Amino acid sequence: MKTLLEAMAHGVARCMYCDDSRGTDIDHFQPLAVAPLRAFVWANHLLACSYCNSNAKRDAYPLAADGSCLLVDPTAEDPAEHLFLMLHSGEYSHRTDKGEQTIRVFGLNRPDLVKGRKDAFCLACSNLRDWHGLHQDRDPAADRVAQALLDSPFVDVVYAMMRLDPGLAETVVGQRTVPALDHWRSVYEAVPATAP
Repeated sequence: MKTLLEAMAHGVARCMYCDDSRGTDIDHFQPLAVAPLRAFVWANHLLACSYCNSNAKRDAYPLAADGSCLLVDPTAEDPAEHLFLMLHSGEYSHRTDKGEQTIRVFGLNRPDLVKGRKDAFCLACSNLRDWHGLHQDRDPAADRVAQALLDSPFVDVVYAMMRLDPGLAETVVGQRTVPALDHWRSVYEAVPATAP
């Protein structure tokens, strides 16, 4: 099962919750302690890192008053509808109750993840500028830089940059990065956002 989940992952098989570590575990989205028969439902199995699976989530499965799950299911929902990544701080904020509970249950703002996202943002800006120059020069290395960026830990940073309002982009990514980001959006706008 793990091999199949890894093959379905976009790029490197990373944790479907934190997007940092390698997906080493199989998480039961709806925990077996809550619903033992969901052990036989394929869609209930997600690739996760050991921290998110065993230390953070464990058997947590918060429910709303109507009985619906209050965790973002990264296989069925766009996390950006519930979560907002503040690029400069590296922290997630919530748009919905589901987003708030997802941040809490998975510890998405734990210090190592916040630092990793801040570093990823700095590197993504630099890599985008590099990619932009290579792409304009029709250098085949541009494709490799693009793939490395899409396979990097915290690819959620790249997707958050793509979602930036064009009117705010210069304030957030800086004047030198805006042309690269605009060009990147035009080339990669069809890339699916699978990270939180």
